Amino acid sequence: MTTPADGVPDSSPPPAERRETPDERADRNLIELLQELRVLQTGVQIVFAFLLGLAFTSRFPQLSDFETGVYLTTLLLSVVASAVLATPVALHRGLFHQGAKRRIVAISSRFALIGQLFLALALSGSVLLVTDVVLGTGAALAVGSATVAMFAALWFVLPRALRRS
Repeated sequence: MTTPADGVPDSSPPPAERRETPDERADRNLIELLQELRVLQTGVQIVFAFLLGLAFTSRFPQLSDFETGVYLTTLLLSVVASAVLATPVALHRGLFHQGAKRRIVAISSRFALIGQLFLALALSGSVLLVTDVVLGTGAALAVGSATVAMFAALWFVLPRALRRS
């Protein structure tokens, strides 16, 4: 059962299985995956730009050791997220015309999930850092933990739960 843009559930039966060859399915899956990665990569770019700019502000030297540690960890998490999320593109380029598209899609799907994890951690670290500066460590730990829980629930638990049902 699907829900269209108007919010009213569609109770019609699901469409018949696609009539596509394995290569056509791999082509479609790769295109869809690359679209998804474009969205995630934007998130990485935003958090990375925020973090890079932060180091050059006048208040940066006043950060506590904890805040500096969170900053460096978050910066590195965003770099790892960027590298992992760009890996499917590099795989595609490196294996282009090698007849390996199904393999590229399978491996790239795993990299996308790993990249989501690193992006979720980088975004949560950014929230932790800002909240610590604004409200203090206690509030930052609570808000940071809630942010991690939100990403875990929405990006990892929900898809698995829907897959099982």
